[in-house]
Amino acid sequence: MRVLIAEQDHALYANLLREAAPELEVLTSGDSAELSRLAADCPVWLGQPDLLATLLRQGHQARWLQSTWAGITPLLADGLPRDYRLTRAVGIFGQVMAEYVLTYLFNHEREVLARLVSQVERKWDGRVGRSLEGRRVLIVGTGDIGQRVAELLQPFGVKLYGIASDAREQAPFIEVAGLSELGRLVGEVDYVVNLLPDTPATHDLYDAAMFARFNPEALFINAGRGVAVVDADLVEALKVGHLAGAVIDVCRQEPLPQRHPFWTAWGLLLTGHSSAPTSPAAMVRLFVENVRAFEAGEALRGEVDFLRGY
Repeated sequence: MRVLIAEQDHALYANLLREAAPELEVLTSGDSAELSRLAADCPVWLGQPDLLATLLRQGHQARWLQSTWAGITPLLADGLPRDYRLTRAVGIFGQVMAEYVLTYLFNHEREVLARLVSQVERKWDGRVGRSLEGRRVLIVGTGDIGQRVAELLQPFGVKLYGIASDAREQAPFIEVAGLSELGRLVGEVDYVVNLLPDTPATHDLYDAAMFARFNPEALFINAGRGVAVVDADLVEALKVGHLAGAVIDVCRQEPLPQRHPFWTAWGLLLTGHSSAPTSPAAMVRLFVENVRAFEAGEALRGEVDFLRGY
């Protein structure tokens, strides 16, 4: 089987894949014209969705595309074909995303940034630290990544709530409600962690009306997609005290423009889309597993339903 790799780290992916599955014919290039030439005769593509989408726009066709990202938004753009199988990266981001979320939960409870300011001002900061035990955490998006985040938060004694497309029972959550219940739950928790994918239903979810329903002591963490947040409404909500703070990893435009209000918004920390980087080694393991399934005509892990968008 011929496999085309369209990745910024294409050489690393090619070496890892050749080691893991030497029977595969691996083709790749860092030159866009050469990549396009190679795509004309490859049935399987592995790579980042923006580069794969470019090849589709050029008229190339494939039987199966494996995204190296959890999100596949560039491949859902209007006008692009959908007559192929598409899989997204699953099962490789949960641990690192949970570490990211825990970092900022601890930072908030222990008031790390405020203590740093005290140090800069040479003020002895003897305030008592708080604990995560008993804190209520709402994970908005309880799929593959959200489930793993919940499992790794559980030992710290937090009370876990979730939001999914539909209400369901799901351990270790106390409650998983449908998206229509988001406005109720944001007012009942201490942390709101958004992990939702980019779909029409998730655009502008967090607007002025939603932020007004937040617990004023709550921290908002957005590590899902930037389009879920109305930027100006978040800045204003922080200013008037509808929530205690925000950690923003993903933005509508990246890198963030120099004049964007997030740079100077009170109580907002930017983390530069660093929450859950792809591990090439883990990604190649997932891909090889899917190659075996593809060749056997079996179900693929992370297969996308184009109608749902994930």
